[in-house]
Amino acid sequence: MSDITSLLFHSVYVLDQDEALDFYVGKLGFEVQDDIDMGFMRWLTIRLPKDPERAILLEVPGGPGMSEEAAAQLRGLITQGAMGAAGFFGTDDVRGLYERLVDAGVEITQKPEQQPYGIDIGIRDPFGNHLRITQPTGRRDITDDDLARWGDEGPA
Repeated sequence: MSDITSLLFHSVYVLDQDEALDFYVGKLGFEVQDDIDMGFMRWLTIRLPKDPERAILLEVPGGPGMSEEAAAQLRGLITQGAMGAAGFFGTDDVRGLYERLVDAGVEITQKPEQQPYGIDIGIRDPFGNHLRITQPTGRRDITDDDLARWGDEGPA
């Protein structure tokens, strides 16, 4: 039996691919991997320079595999921020990155906060997708303070 050996890419739905490039490349530091006009869609992938084996497909809802009704519903969910976390990224200096992102005008949904798995922040892309960025610090047990801080909803 053959095994899956890697995660090559995953998709993040965006409403405008050029605006997505401005955000993901211009503000977050990704680089373009592929930008191909396939006729029925634009195959636009980005990757992190320090992690070139994985890529993100910046995909516009619609196309041959999705009805216009479903695409409209999906666009609504994206703009409401109802799609859950679109990505979890790592960094060596979350506080420094946080300051750079604030200066770049990125929407911050959570300032740097110590969690049981590290220090992380929450941001949103221009379309409403939630992104998490973590500086791993080693795992620790969840404390009563963590539970009280999270409330009923868990980490922000």
